[in-house]
Amino acid sequence: MGGDRAPTEIVAGARLAADEGIPVLLVGPPAQVGDTAGLDLLACTEVIAMDEDPAQGVRRKKDSSLVRSAELVRDGLASAMVSAGNTGATMASALLRMGRLRGVSRPCIATPIPRLDRPPAILVDAGANAECTPAMLVQFAQMGAAYAAERYGIGDPAVALLSIGEERTKGTPLVKETAAALEAGVPGVRFVGNVEGRDLLDCPADVVVTDGFTGNVALKTAEGTLRFVMGLLLGVFSTDEETKAAAAVLLPHLEPLVRVLDPDNTGGAMLLGVDGVCVISHGSSSATAILNAVRAAHELGTGGLVERLAKAVSPA
Repeated sequence: MGGDRAPTEIVAGARLAADEGIPVLLVGPPAQVGDTAGLDLLACTEVIAMDEDPAQGVRRKKDSSLVRSAELVRDGLASAMVSAGNTGATMASALLRMGRLRGVSRPCIATPIPRLDRPPAILVDAGANAECTPAMLVQFAQMGAAYAAERYGIGDPAVALLSIGEERTKGTPLVKETAAALEAGVPGVRFVGNVEGRDLLDCPADVVVTDGFTGNVALKTAEGTLRFVMGLLLGVFSTDEETKAAAAVLLPHLEPLVRVLDPDNTGGAMLLGVDGVCVISHGSSSATAILNAVRAAHELGTGGLVERLAKAVSPA
């Protein structure tokens, strides 16, 4: 039920996933969902709106689509949940119904950042925790490394800390203290130092760790910059006959790059630290984005991600 294009694009994406053989169950009020495209629907009576307070919405609306989805995972009736709706409410429903993994201080959002000719890097935290402690960032590093290894098969992922300079003397007290802790050695984390905002795209590190406020701003900045640049290019390509002719030659070569950089193809973000698989899709998700999110959820939900995360934080 969540997202700017819900429920039409959500249902369409779910149908595409089902056509690939992934079993999908929709959750929502039947009258609002409408045509389910032949998919099964678990009926509920409430929806948490995009602008509602997350915690209050989850506590008040116990028969909402988000709460019911999280309960399905908790009860073993579903292997994962996917939502493009209210991010805070999605997190709250997963946390309150599934519970957090033992030893986890705060769950965090891990978002894939595209890289050319290699698996995406992982940005964590991408928006779950606006204020963090060094201990929280250290744990994000552990979970981010485990996630990169599990989802993308990256052996011994390189973990970096997002800062305003590569030098250890730069950054906030939070960054400096976290860097010192990571340099001292953390189980499961191969720390390679600091990276800057300009390093996010085609990042040299496999995992980039930061607080949720900074991570969300950095992520949205990167997305907006890519859209702006693509808009400029398309505008130039339609200037006159010469640029149109050039576009006819260049576009087939640019198209694969556009697919790599398109957020719809990333498969959504993962909520790390809860006792279940929860994939958070962008609010403007198209059917393609939902298809990729369901693919990721199916892969992670039927694999050993949660167990790997639990093991990653157990030394703490």
